[in-house]
Amino acid sequence: MKHILLIATGGTIASKPTEAGLAPRISPEELLSYVPEIAGVAKVDAVQPFHLDSTNIYSKHWLELAGIIAREYDRYDGFVVTHGTDTMAYTAAALSYLVQDSPKPVVLTGSQKSVYLRDTDARDNLFNAFAFCADDGAGGVHIVFDGKVILGTRAKKTRTRSYNAFSGIDYPDTAIMRDGAPVYYLTEKPKGPPKFFSQLEDSVFVLKMIPGLKTDIFDYIKRCKGLIIESFGSGGLPNYENDAFFSRLKEYLAGGGTVLCTTQVEREGSALDRYEVGRKLLSCGSVLEARSMTLEAATCKLMWALAGDKDGVASRFLTPIQHDIF
Repeated sequence: MKHILLIATGGTIASKPTEAGLAPRISPEELLSYVPEIAGVAKVDAVQPFHLDSTNIYSKHWLELAGIIAREYDRYDGFVVTHGTDTMAYTAAALSYLVQDSPKPVVLTGSQKSVYLRDTDARDNLFNAFAFCADDGAGGVHIVFDGKVILGTRAKKTRTRSYNAFSGIDYPDTAIMRDGAPVYYLTEKPKGPPKFFSQLEDSVFVLKMIPGLKTDIFDYIKRCKGLIIESFGSGGLPNYENDAFFSRLKEYLAGGGTVLCTTQVEREGSALDRYEVGRKLLSCGSVLEARSMTLEAATCKLMWALAGDKDGVASRFLTPIQHDIF
């Protein structure tokens, strides 16, 4: 029987009603008590590094989770992280860069309704997360949710209320869970040895373009080390106001900033070389392109890439990790 570490972080799955609304209140031991069938799948230990609504989880928590996995890696066969749904895709992406090439599975799950309720998706999601984590074919970082096993770099929350809250973007799901066991679509598993990282540069700004946006936003952006431009369609910058955006972008690049262009369109990615506005953006200097990456993966990977030496940022970002970019 596999030995798995449950890392509980709060979220809806562990919430109870309070006067101020739903809030994380359920301990990992109580969480497991709602799904006694897990004891037939794996031996489980549990830790709770923090107890938060996932809206409050960010880079320092991702580093803490990765640190726990690194320290406990040799003691366990896999790791299940229970997490709120709102930022779960960000955490899954971050862990994909902080814990690379792991032949042992790191599985994130949560729910749209609390395990405390009778009518809930929490119990199925929790059981399936452990069942997948205990399977010999499992490895790498995944989200298990509503019977789907989604690669950590490809997951996005696409629904706020429905049980099928997460989708894999522009890449097949790894497996589906059927009768408590995975049916694999993809059988590739990291061979290891795992590589652990302990730094992220969180001075990153995401600029979502809207028609008519003023360039004085750069007065703030210039403080940040990384800029992600979430552009329209295939990607590019508007050339109104006498090319003001291009002028401010060149100033930002000259000051040592790193620019990454992605698209607001959920699927099929960017293609900066397609239109004049995109080619003009590429001509500004060393502008990176996220292409098919999700915004969550692009953001976390840029934080990871910026944490290393300046000269290697582009190389680190453009090197595929867990099928994040192609």
